[in-house]
Amino acid sequence: MSEPLLSPTDTDVRYAAVGGSPLLLDVYRRDVDEDTDAARPAIVLIHGGGWFRGDKSKEASLATRLVDEGYVVFVPNYRLAPHDPFPASRDDVLAAAVWAMTSGVQYDRERLAFVGGSAGGNLAVEAAIATGRPAVSWSGIFDLEHFITETDGSIAAEPTQQDLDAMRSADINQTGPDDAFLRWVILEEVGGDRSRLAAASTTQHATASSGPVYFANSLDEFVPIADPMAMQRALAAVGVASTLQLIPGHAHAEGYTDEAIEGTLSFLGRALALPA
Repeated sequence: MSEPLLSPTDTDVRYAAVGGSPLLLDVYRRDVDEDTDAARPAIVLIHGGGWFRGDKSKEASLATRLVDEGYVVFVPNYRLAPHDPFPASRDDVLAAAVWAMTSGVQYDRERLAFVGGSAGGNLAVEAAIATGRPAVSWSGIFDLEHFITETDGSIAAEPTQQDLDAMRSADINQTGPDDAFLRWVILEEVGGDRSRLAAASTTQHATASSGPVYFANSLDEFVPIADPMAMQRALAAVGVASTLQLIPGHAHAEGYTDEAIEGTLSFLGRALALPA
C-alpha cells in the first residue's frame, strides 16, 4: 500500500504578482519544534510541463517524499509559454525563492536547493546558475538553440496527442523519443521567436558561481542524452561539479522516480551538508 499524500500546510500563497495577476505557491512541511524546524533544509520544487502547461498541485507525491526526508518544500506555479515566453518562467522561480527566503517559514536559509523535472529541471538549473544554490534536474532540457538548428529542415514541430491535463506528471511523455514534439515545446518556450533561443539555452550561460547539479536522464527517452551531457560539459568548462545518472529505458522525469530518488537524496545531503 502506498503512503498517503501530504496536503500543503499553506495553499495558494501569493509570492509575487505580474500585471496585477498573482503568482501562487504551496508550502509542504511538518513542524516539529522551534529548534528542529529552524535547522531543516528546504527545496523549491518546480513542476514540469514543457514550460507551456503544468501545475503545482501535481507535485504532491514528490513533495510528500521530500517532506518525509526532513525538508520544507515550496512548490510554485509560474507563467507559461507561449503567452509568457522565456525568461518569464525563470524569473518567477527566482521570485518564489526570494519569497521563501523572506517568509516566516522556519528553515535554515543556508540550506536551500532547487529540484525539478523536464521543464522544471531546466528551471532548477537556471536557478542554480542565478543563485549559486544546488539543483537537481530530472530530464531537463538545456541546449535549446542547438536542438532547433540541428533539426531545421528535417523535422516538423508538432504538438503531442497526449491528453496532458488528464495525466499525472509521472505518466507524461513516457513513450520514448519524440523529436517533433520536443521541437514544438522549445519553440513554444520562446514564443516562436528564434532570436530568443540563445538566451533561453542554459548551456550558453553557465558560470563559475553556479551551484552543483545532479542530472538524471533515461537512455532512450523524450530528452536525448546529448542534452544533459552538453549541460554537464558547459558546467565543467567553468569549473562547476555535476553528476549525471543515466537510467535504462525510456521513462521521462518523474516516470523514473524510483530509480533516481536515492541518488538525488544522496546528492542533496552532500550539497546541503545534512547532519549524519
